[in-house]
Amino acid sequence: MNNPLIAILMGSESDNPKLEPAYEALRSFEVPFERQVISAHRAPRLLTEYVDAAPGRGIKVFICAAGVAAHLAGAVAAQTHLPVIGIPISAGALQGQDALLATVQMPPGVPVATVAIDGAKNAALLAIQILATADPGLTDRFKQMKSDMADAVAKKSLE
Repeated sequence: MNNPLIAILMGSESDNPKLEPAYEALRSFEVPFERQVISAHRAPRLLTEYVDAAPGRGIKVFICAAGVAAHLAGAVAAQTHLPVIGIPISAGALQGQDALLATVQMPPGVPVATVAIDGAKNAALLAIQILATADPGLTDRFKQMKSDMADAVAKKSLE
């Protein structure tokens, strides 16, 4: 997409299918994003170069998905002033429990907002909420989504 506002990073190409709900949510709100496979462990210099250049390209929020060791979100948060949202991915023997703990247990001064294991849609919605603080049109669309969601629940409860 042109002029991306959100960078979605994944530690491995195998994480990509689990991120589809994030892509769908961002597209539905017409929020431009870019996605990239970058391993914090296997390509640390590439990660640093990418993170350093991101603000100059207009990136406002990072969403980072990784399984097992899951240091991608923390590695990004250590190198940027921008908000970072971590998505622990279900993988390996512990099915994402290790990724969840690695993502939420950040040291003071290196915050990472963390969603549920495989919580790609909520990661995208949180990124949209962050962007909406400076975009009244996006705020209105987000409020409408919440209202529509409440109406759908109310309708089902009456059936």
